[in-house]
Amino acid sequence: MSWLMAKLYDRVMRDTESAGLSGWRADLLGGVDGRVLELGVGTGVNLPFYTDAVEALILSEPDSNMRARLKARLDMKPDQRIRISENAAEVLPFPDGHFDWVVSTLVLCSVSDPAQSLKEVYRVLRPGGGLVFIEHVCAKDRPDRYRWQRRIEPVWKWLADGCHLTRDTAAFIEDAGFHMASITRASMRKAPPVIRPTIRGVARKPSQSGHLRN
Repeated sequence: MSWLMAKLYDRVMRDTESAGLSGWRADLLGGVDGRVLELGVGTGVNLPFYTDAVEALILSEPDSNMRARLKARLDMKPDQRIRISENAAEVLPFPDGHFDWVVSTLVLCSVSDPAQSLKEVYRVLRPGGGLVFIEHVCAKDRPDRYRWQRRIEPVWKWLADGCHLTRDTAAFIEDAGFHMASITRASMRKAPPVIRPTIRGVARKPSQSGHLRN
């Protein structure tokens, strides 16, 4: 992402955040605890929503311009629990079963390989661990909008740093072996129409016994 887009990102998203996206973040992240990995952190919008129950927080951001703004944000309020990683989601340099939670908010639309990224997420989560997600997705329930997503996507990817409009991210999550503990489909208010369809919720990695923790 260009330095200009990184600089303007929070400003561009301000109305969408105030129209409901921030509330979604707060609802989902309030229950996160233990060892946490967040993918594609960007400028660190999720940081205010993590509680003291988080013991260690790895912020993974491969984009150097976003990472610079993230570091500036952290310098203003240092937190010994937090460490920054430069790795992309497709190759995570962490041991198997290391994290209690992985967080992905508006990230899986732009990774180069969503299947491989979720394979890595599954690997680094402990049995029974959870994936928290908020992602914009294809509008298959609205054929007119879906057609527009398909038409616009080639240009959109170029403008929005590889962001895809037509990914069925829920299917990718389930194909990786996760169980959907909760999923909500909703419109992301104040966002451009082609990225309004969203999913959010929690997906669980099965425990070793095959049972799932609620």
